Amino acid sequence: MSLLSTLMGRVSLFTLLISLQIPIAKAQTLILNDANGPPYTTLGRDGFLDVVGEKIFKQAGVDVKLIRTPAERGLRNANEGIDDGEITRIEGIDKVYTNLIRVPEKIVDMDFVAFSKMDLQLQGWDSLRNHNLGFILGWKIFEAHTNGFQYVQSVRNSDILFSMLAKDRIDVALYSRWVGLSILKEKKLKGIHVLEPALATREMFIYLNKKHSVLVPKITDALREIKQSGEYERLFKEKVINSVIQ
Repeated sequence: MSLLSTLMGRVSLFTLLISLQIPIAKAQTLILNDANGPPYTTLGRDGFLDVVGEKIFKQAGVDVKLIRTPAERGLRNANEGIDDGEITRIEGIDKVYTNLIRVPEKIVDMDFVAFSKMDLQLQGWDSLRNHNLGFILGWKIFEAHTNGFQYVQSVRNSDILFSMLAKDRIDVALYSRWVGLSILKEKKLKGIHVLEPALATREMFIYLNKKHSVLVPKITDALREIKQSGEYERLFKEKVINSVIQ
């Protein structure tokens, strides 16, 4: 069979499918909850996790859409299968939210830090016990490590959290390092700084609802490949470090 006749046959088949209105299969789109912000994720979908997430999920054969969801509600929705998963959560979430499966290759390391106007010398979590603290509801690491502290407020989002800190309604805001620094830069908040050292550094993982368990090995492999190629490190420097400090 000649090349021309082969091409004509394919064109005819495509025309037939169109005429019969047979739908052409599209890639499945997974909805993952995102409690981050710039520089990790942005409304323009060009943050570090936006770009890395798109690449690794596409390699696994699906599309991904990150949606901004309050942290606590996002976990419940993912666990109940209303949404398809979470883009960044600490290890162990699946022990409580048992319908979630962790992708075993970490997607990012995240520093959990204290922001303040005060010059405090931190020596672990207990250094903050007698200060008025705030953090976002649903951030499990802060909930766990401030359990039993007397002066703790949990709020709905980062706008409220950093507004309270700027207005001296709290002494310390507990948050992640790079997203917090990005907020200070965007909102031009002066006099607020990170207290060193970090309270904790944790590996963060993608979690999927168990109905998508078949994708876990594929996403794991894709994550490892992008790291081995050097593209992951390049994107982190470009999208996270440079975007905040420049």
